[in-house]
Amino acid sequence: MTSRMSLIALAALLCAPPSFAQGFKPARTVDLVVHTGPGGGSDVLARAIAVMVEKEKLLPVRLQVINKPGGNAAVAAAHLAEKKGDPNTLGLFTGVWLQTPLVSAEAKVTLRDLTPIARLVLEPAVIAVKADAPYRTLAEFIEAAKKNPGQLKQSGGSNTSRDNVVRQLLQKSTGARWAFISFPGGGERIAALLGGHVNIMVIEPEEAGEHIRAGNLRVLAQVSEKRLAKFPEVPTLKEAGFDVPVVPQVRGVVAPPGIPKENVEFWQDFFRRLTRTPSWQKYIEDNQFEDGYQNAAELAKFYDEFTDRMREILKDAGVKTVR
Repeated sequence: MTSRMSLIALAALLCAPPSFAQGFKPARTVDLVVHTGPGGGSDVLARAIAVMVEKEKLLPVRLQVINKPGGNAAVAAAHLAEKKGDPNTLGLFTGVWLQTPLVSAEAKVTLRDLTPIARLVLEPAVIAVKADAPYRTLAEFIEAAKKNPGQLKQSGGSNTSRDNVVRQLLQKSTGARWAFISFPGGGERIAALLGGHVNIMVIEPEEAGEHIRAGNLRVLAQVSEKRLAKFPEVPTLKEAGFDVPVVPQVRGVVAPPGIPKENVEFWQDFFRRLTRTPSWQKYIEDNQFEDGYQNAAELAKFYDEFTDRMREILKDAGVKTVR
C-alpha cells in the first residue's frame, strides 16, 4: 500500500509540464544499467542509446552501459536500489523486471521500489528457427515436439522472460513439450541456434534482423497483434492457429529510489527529447519497435496495469505467482 501511495504521489507531483530540471545536470559519467550480458536486447538498445546521445550531443557527460546479468533481472534491480539518491545511475528495464518479482519471492526489489523515469518503446517478437531446419511453419515444429516430448530445445533469456512465457503458453495450448535453455546474452542465444545446439527461439527483431537478412534464420510466426512491415508474409500467432495471449514487451528507464523531483524531471525530459531525434526515429523504424514514450507519472500508472496483465498471462501459462 505504501509503495502504491508513493507512486500516486509521484504521479501527482509530475503532472505539471516539465521545467527541464532547473539547477540539475549530471556532473559525471552516467551509468545505464542493463540486466543482460553483451548482445542481449537491453544491451543492444542501451549501446544504441549511448551512441545517439553522443551523436545528438544531448548530455554534457558520457553515458556508459553497465551489464549486471543474473537473477532474472534481480541483480540489476538490486544494484539500482543500492544507489539510493544517485541521479547519475539509471536502469534500462524490460518486462522481466516486473515479472520476476511476481514469480520469485527471492526477488526483493520490484520496479515500485525504484523511481520511474520514462517508458520508451513497446516491442514485438518473432519465433525463428535455423534456415535449414525441417520446420516450415510453427505448426510443424509443434507436431515434431509432440512426437519427441522434451527432446527439442528452445534458447532464451531468463526463466521469467517473454521467451519462456510464450513457450509455456504454447505448451499449455497444444500439449507439446520442449526444453528451455537459458543464456545470459542474446549473442549466445543466437549462436546456440545457428550452431544447431537448440531448435527454436523467440527473439526481438532488433537482435535477429542481421541473421534474418543474411538468410541464416527462418521466421515461423510473429508474437504481435498484427504483422510487422518487414515480415509481411509471416503470420501472427493467432493467424497461425494459436490463440494464445500476445505477451507484451516494454522497454523503459528507471532510477534509484530517493532521487529529487528535479532529477526525475531532468531525465524524463531528456528521454522525451531523445525519442524526438532523427537518430531515434530511424532506429525504432529499422528495428520494428512501436514508439511508446510515457513520462514518469504515466509510467507509474503503467506499472500497475502491466503487472495486472502479466499476472493473468502467467496464470494462463500455468505459472504460480507469489505477489
